[in-house]
Amino acid sequence: MKGCHEIEIRNNRCVYKLAFERNLSVITGASATGKTTLVNLIRNYDQYGASSGISVRCDKRCMVLDNNAWKLVLENTHDSIVFIDEGRSFISTPEFAGAVKNSDNYYVIITRENLFNLPISVEAIYGLHGRKYFNLKKTYNSLYRIYPEQTQVNSTTQIIT
Repeated sequence: MKGCHEIEIRNNRCVYKLAFERNLSVITGASATGKTTLVNLIRNYDQYGASSGISVRCDKRCMVLDNNAWKLVLENTHDSIVFIDEGRSFISTPEFAGAVKNSDNYYVIITRENLFNLPISVEAIYGLHGRKYFNLKKTYNSLYRIYPEQTQVNSTTQIIT
């Protein structure tokens, strides 16, 4: 998979608008910002479809990886966006890092831990913004970069002769 993939996930209480450009991204941040709610919405939609009351708009399949048979699941998953919630011990193993490297999926890992085995770019580490509109009783969530893009300084070199 290549390029930017936009995802819109919604139910009657919240909306998530996300975009991922890299095959490996991390969502991190404080408790109660909506990270686990995001994973639960994707899991429910993947299991029950439209009858779950959740809608997912994306050009790729979105799924959640959260069981002990992760190797088998990844071997049979292609061209998808795979979400992994925090607390999964396999994400810090070299074996998982190898599986990610040889995969055609995008991975979105929700964690507050350091993942030393995975080549994560600082440009792919996000947090969640949540905005509540009380008159609508709905929460709108979007990503923000933890490490914002740095401004590039143009430097010139003078040669004195």
